Amino acid sequence: MAKIERRLLHNVSGDFYVDSTCIDCDTCRWMAPEIFHQVAQQSAVYHQPTNEIERLRALQAVLSCPTASIATVEKPTDIQTAQQSFPILIDQNVFHCGYHAESSYGAASYLIQHPEGNILVDSPRFAAPLVKQLEAMGGIRYLYLTHRDDVADHQKFHDHFGCDRILHQDDITTSTLSVEMQLTGTDAIAIADDLLIIPVAGHTKGHTVLLYGQKFLFSGDHLAWSEQLHRLIAFRNACWYSWDELGRSMERLATYQFEWVLPGHGRRYHCDRETMAQAMQECLASF
Repeated sequence: MAKIERRLLHNVSGDFYVDSTCIDCDTCRWMAPEIFHQVAQQSAVYHQPTNEIERLRALQAVLSCPTASIATVEKPTDIQTAQQSFPILIDQNVFHCGYHAESSYGAASYLIQHPEGNILVDSPRFAAPLVKQLEAMGGIRYLYLTHRDDVADHQKFHDHFGCDRILHQDDITTSTLSVEMQLTGTDAIAIADDLLIIPVAGHTKGHTVLLYGQKFLFSGDHLAWSEQLHRLIAFRNACWYSWDELGRSMERLATYQFEWVLPGHGRRYHCDRETMAQAMQECLASF
């Protein structure tokens, strides 16, 4: 838990603060950019909330911080409101789960509320308030894991919801040996009419992405938007298997249509399909 004696000097004075346990995962900065920014490879508060919307977003960041490095000086009496705001609607029936896990270095996870059964994309922390909300939204049928890095509390979600976990066999480790649906090969696999799993080896050997309704691409650590470069990128400095293979996977992915890039790490990106196709070509040009 964040402690006042570890409060970073870069924070402005006021109720919200970040302490020295921050791991610079970027979660708070993209969830509440009007409150948090980066200083000296950590996050800090540069603007204290001045209205209800800003305060809610700041509290959502508190709950989502994977290392509990954000806190308030005064005990928040409205924390339950923030807890009940998760999962946060992104678009249509797609939600951000919050409650990022330290074991996944703060990777985002998502929920698709699907008529054939809900899909949890990568694992958040198994936090009681989130679990209660997921129960109220219909539970979990599938826990789809993009790759081996962001599996977090997958076992707890399986045990509680009885969901089938999905992970490519090439990314199975000792902690995921019991995964129910172990994918193989390099061909795309449909788990419903509007849900397509696409193998994209590169970041890891068994990395896959999930395309929902030819609109939402859940890209794990394969593809994300860079605020600094202002374009779609792959993570060359965090490529654990093969950069060349990642490039070939990106070429195949560019043949699909989508409007949203929803990554585990990095920033989201939303545009029309034509603009996205152009953005993918710009990404490919960087290889």
